[in-house]
Amino acid sequence: MARSEARLLVPALMFIALVVAAVASLGTPLITSVATSFHVSLGSAQWTLTVALLSGAVATPVLGRLGAGPHRRAAILATLAVVVAGSALTVLPLPFAWLLAGRAAQGVGLGLTALMMGVARDHLPEERSAAVIALISVVSIIGAGVGYPLAALLAELGGVRAAYGLGLVVTAAALLTAWRSMPEAPEGRSAHVDVAGAVVLAAALLLVLFLAGEPNLWSRHLAVAAGLAVVAVVLLCVWAVIELRSTTPLVDVRAVRHPAVAGANLAMFVGGIGMYLLLTLITRYAQTPHGAGYGFGLTTFVAGLVLIPFSVLGFVAGKLTPRVRTRIADPLLLAGSAVVVGGGFALFAAARADLAELFAAMGVLGFGVGGFSAAMPGVILAVTPKSETSSAMSFNYVVRSVGYSLGSAIGGLILAAGTGPGHLFPDDSAYTTAALVGIGAMAITTLTSLAIARRRSSETNA
Repeated sequence: MARSEARLLVPALMFIALVVAAVASLGTPLITSVATSFHVSLGSAQWTLTVALLSGAVATPVLGRLGAGPHRRAAILATLAVVVAGSALTVLPLPFAWLLAGRAAQGVGLGLTALMMGVARDHLPEERSAAVIALISVVSIIGAGVGYPLAALLAELGGVRAAYGLGLVVTAAALLTAWRSMPEAPEGRSAHVDVAGAVVLAAALLLVLFLAGEPNLWSRHLAVAAGLAVVAVVLLCVWAVIELRSTTPLVDVRAVRHPAVAGANLAMFVGGIGMYLLLTLITRYAQTPHGAGYGFGLTTFVAGLVLIPFSVLGFVAGKLTPRVRTRIADPLLLAGSAVVVGGGFALFAAARADLAELFAAMGVLGFGVGGFSAAMPGVILAVTPKSETSSAMSFNYVVRSVGYSLGSAIGGLILAAGTGPGHLFPDDSAYTTAALVGIGAMAITTLTSLAIARRRSSETNA
């Protein structure tokens, strides 16, 4: 690719990854507004976020497989067209069911992140592509921090439709950008979508994300929740068998079994639980009214500003990581970043009486998440062929989505358990308990990353 084209391609990849992440996260700050505007319960309004995560988790491996084939450009443009159509549904004055359909269509865009990495690896010099892939991974995380305060501000000024209007504008811009800048895939590629595998995986993920998004089900109907969890596990096992027997698997499970890839996905899963748990704790704590005996009673918009340190320091970490990884191996960077996130939990557990302390904890979280996200692709792609970049990274992002959902659910369960009878808000000590659980999750993530580093070191020495 010519140097001038490469200069245009890189910002295009970044912009598209940022847009799809920000638009998918629009449901988070608007849940209360949606419940009020559409006269539905908060539980129903929560599905405006859950359905986007679900459709994204299902679409990601499918798009990852399509991205490995000759029609990657067409897949990118078609996906963005679906996202734009979904964005239009969220803006039009239609019933709540249409809003959910629009949010599901918007969530499909989450599958584009892995395709952006595949484009970068195919069309940029190796050294340049590694840095760009790291930043794409980071941007896909901090996009939530960008979309949250903007959506909250627009909701306060013009209502929920105005907030979703932001999504329509930026997704239309992303579609135009992709049409102008996305190159065709290299010749000689082929890809077939495993339909049976996609259906079984979709059913399993539906159950997993449903269980993660309904914490009350665990506290009130434990037997039902446990039964559905068993069904989800069985479906995932069936899916793995289908993939192993398929000549054109949705995800190359054999490659996923490689120790480095399996370890990286385990670290992503457990680390994702911890990272999203702390993000949930801080934002919820900031919005708790003073009458609870703690908290700051912030509005949705002001609470969204707490995410600014998360986004800024996450981006800084993403920019620094490619330079640091020339001296430190990616698995060690994963371990170090997990320790930083654990430090954010420790800071939140020990000091949260002042708003500045919440900003500090969020900044530490952002720096750790940014470093973790930037180092993760290097661990997986070191043992992945170029043609399988999109597929390998798409599976990692499915794991991340499930981890994030479980992190949110675990936070909700711990805080619900810490809420006394007749009280609307949990005791302050419940937040400390949740923080300690998060520290445990990041300790497991650190040990897993160190195990990957030790194995890589032994293989190198051998």
